[in-house]
Amino acid sequence: MSNTVDDQAARPESGRAGRGKTALVSVLILLAGVALMVLIFETEPTATRGDVARETAMLVEVRSAERGRFTPVIEVMGRVVPAREVTLQPRVSGRVIELAEAFEPGGRVAEGTALLRIDPADYQAALRQRRSELAQARADLELEQGRQAVAEQDFELLGEELDEGNRHLVLRQPQLKQARARVDFAEAALRRAELDLQRTRISAPFDAQILSRDVATGSQVSTGDSLARLVATDRYWVSASVPLSQLRWLRFAERDGEEGAPVTLRHEAAWGPSRSRQGRLQRLVGELDANARLARVLVSVEDPLALQSEAGAPSLILGAFVRTAIEGRALDDVVRLDRDLLRREDTVWVMEDGALDIRDVTVLLRDNDYVYLSDGLDQGDQVVATDLATVVDGAALRLEDAAGAETME
Repeated sequence: MSNTVDDQAARPESGRAGRGKTALVSVLILLAGVALMVLIFETEPTATRGDVARETAMLVEVRSAERGRFTPVIEVMGRVVPAREVTLQPRVSGRVIELAEAFEPGGRVAEGTALLRIDPADYQAALRQRRSELAQARADLELEQGRQAVAEQDFELLGEELDEGNRHLVLRQPQLKQARARVDFAEAALRRAELDLQRTRISAPFDAQILSRDVATGSQVSTGDSLARLVATDRYWVSASVPLSQLRWLRFAERDGEEGAPVTLRHEAAWGPSRSRQGRLQRLVGELDANARLARVLVSVEDPLALQSEAGAPSLILGAFVRTAIEGRALDDVVRLDRDLLRREDTVWVMEDGALDIRDVTVLLRDNDYVYLSDGLDQGDQVVATDLATVVDGAALRLEDAAGAETME
């Protein structure tokens, strides 16, 4: 009974203690919040007044314009094609009895090298026959000349006078001409037989590389059949397409006998980025590219397979597409700028007296990297290289080094 009374007496005291603790924690949280607010206000940066123009001027980077003599480089894509190519065909028929060891795809042969032989037996027999026919015709001519001599003697013994027509008949002039014609015919037939025998041996018409071969030993070939495809190894062409607007800046070898413009060829996939070959701009093909409507030009490359070049020189591959950088004619008294500095509608942004000046310029030529301006910029003009969010003529500009100086102050 006494324990129950004590518990009831203790409960009000524990309730008051809990409420006190809660109040104390609330007060501490409130004080911490007030202290934090005071700290924030005490450390807030103070606003200062400054020059409005200085705060709104756009930070830019500029490049100084240079006027002078520059040589443009017109870069296009070109395709390697043969300068000389032939499809080898026989001029006589027969069975192939022999092939040269080098006569296979990829093989290289010198001019005059025998590539294959056709069975010459029939042509040797025909040659012997033609020689016999010629000997017979010459013998007949000698006999006829003897008959004519006898006829002249008989005519002189008769002492008769005949007109010119009858005189020729009596002296056997027609028979003599006929015998001489048979000799000429037999000589021509012999020459033809000799040529046919020579043509059973087929040789390379020039220093060449074999691209394809269509026969084997034992093949029966006829006149006009394809035997092989050969290309000359002394020179290749690179056929490139150039915009019509850039033609007047190119220097061709065929014009006035002058040397063609230097051309640098690159084929990164096959040669790597550091190796290249040199060529010369040869001629303008008088036809537009059917697809792109561009002008076609030919670049001449000597020793394309690097057979006589220094060790390590790359060789050209027929049909490959190569980067073709053609050196153009030198341009005098022009300003050269990076292409990305030319803005819309052929304008350039210039910083003049701390303000933006949008200049109209005259573009003389564009190549892959630069534009060449004849008018609109002068030596030393500060060209804005930074892309601006707001482009207004007269907008305030400032340079990066000037901005750093302001920060230091």
